[in-house]
Amino acid sequence: MTFRNLAHGVAAIALLAATACSDNAEEAAGGQEASASATDTDQAAGGATAENQVQLGTLLKEAVSALDETQAAISAIDAGNNQEAIDALARATGKLEIILTREPKLALAPVANSVIEHDVLATPGDVKALSDRIEDLTDEGRLQEARRLMEGLASEMVIRTSNLPLGTYPDAIKRAAALLDEQKPQEAKLVLLNALSTIVVTETIIPLPIVRAEASVEAARVVAAKKDRTKEDNQAIAAELQKAREQIEMAQALGYASKKDLDDLQDAIKELERETGEGNAADRFFERIKGLFGKAREAVQPKKN
Repeated sequence: MTFRNLAHGVAAIALLAATACSDNAEEAAGGQEASASATDTDQAAGGATAENQVQLGTLLKEAVSALDETQAAISAIDAGNNQEAIDALARATGKLEIILTREPKLALAPVANSVIEHDVLATPGDVKALSDRIEDLTDEGRLQEARRLMEGLASEMVIRTSNLPLGTYPDAIKRAAALLDEQKPQEAKLVLLNALSTIVVTETIIPLPIVRAEASVEAARVVAAKKDRTKEDNQAIAAELQKAREQIEMAQALGYASKKDLDDLQDAIKELERETGEGNAADRFFERIKGLFGKAREAVQPKKN
């Protein structure tokens, strides 16, 4: 198994909430994978800015190569070629040392990512009716029927990123190399397999109704900023804000974010409708709602165990 295809890895991580990545994905290393929250995904990017993303992308490619060398070492051990395995681990160690020297604070290095999108073609009323049905089935103890119905209640993009833990992985590589020097290839292989099992999988959930609502609010803001708005402009603003309210209603029906966060968004959209309906640009209100959308997106993310 190789871990290539990371040319746009950094950009994908830096823009998780704004772009849709390709559905093509590399699988993470075999074995058990530790779970983590989206916060760790941010750490994986090492706080990358636009200026250093190119350099960080190069470092992350080195991490992918180090993972490939680990697999090459295991294959060499299986073939009975201990020296070839040692050489592969030496190359892996060198690549990891380059990463840690340049980015000592980089805790997680992304080596693969995938995107899964779910959407539901229904109205908020349809979702509420189905939710009531699920609740009835649960009360009756018919959990499997309820589970099957619940599987369709999602409108989101899930970005799963496999990350190399730089705090522990390099030490495991060195330990395996030492065991090979001691002519203990099977013990070295076990250390390498255990290291591969520590790949950390992070998930970022992008709730589509909230994203769509934010896009509609932004479209309304652009039109509202016009100095000499026409009747058609005002109608366009009203239409965009109406779409935003409908999407927040869908987010509420599907249970995204907290009730308070979504209620606050609905109230903010009503304020925007009132202000823009009076011909105002409503800059202060548009600025405030940006923060509310940020809080709602954050509330959706998986919590750490």
